[in-house]
Amino acid sequence: MLKSQLHTLCLAYVQERIDACQAAIRTAQESANSETKSSAGDKYETGRAMAQNERDRNTVQLRQAQQLQGELQRISPELPCDTVRPGALVHTSMGTFYLGISAGKLTLGGKDYFAVSAAAPVAAALAGKRAGESAVFNGKSVQIMGIE
Repeated sequence: MLKSQLHTLCLAYVQERIDACQAAIRTAQESANSETKSSAGDKYETGRAMAQNERDRNTVQLRQAQQLQGELQRISPELPCDTVRPGALVHTSMGTFYLGISAGKLTLGGKDYFAVSAAAPVAAALAGKRAGESAVFNGKSVQIMGIE
């Protein structure tokens, strides 16, 4: 159940990013559309170019957020995990990590969890390990206390 709640928080994080990007793209498009041709044509062209650049930047961010959403949709948080892999909730001596996407610190029930992608250095160091094993991350030994 805890994994499902963390997964839902990650999905909400991604959806917020998608919504923000879509709103920014709409705003940039409206800005470009509202530019009127003035006697100083360069000002018009500069304004339209700036709006186009803003729209392009937000489109790239939108694609990245949609890719994260796809990665999350491929994870079934209900499935139990006995090794560190995507979808696992890993309790370590450094903290508790949910392997899904890099969403940073998530707080649930007054406790902090860290949502990291499988490509994150800490996840790579722990990958394939089981409860009771340890790994070295940033020159420090990290003990895996449990995996859900």
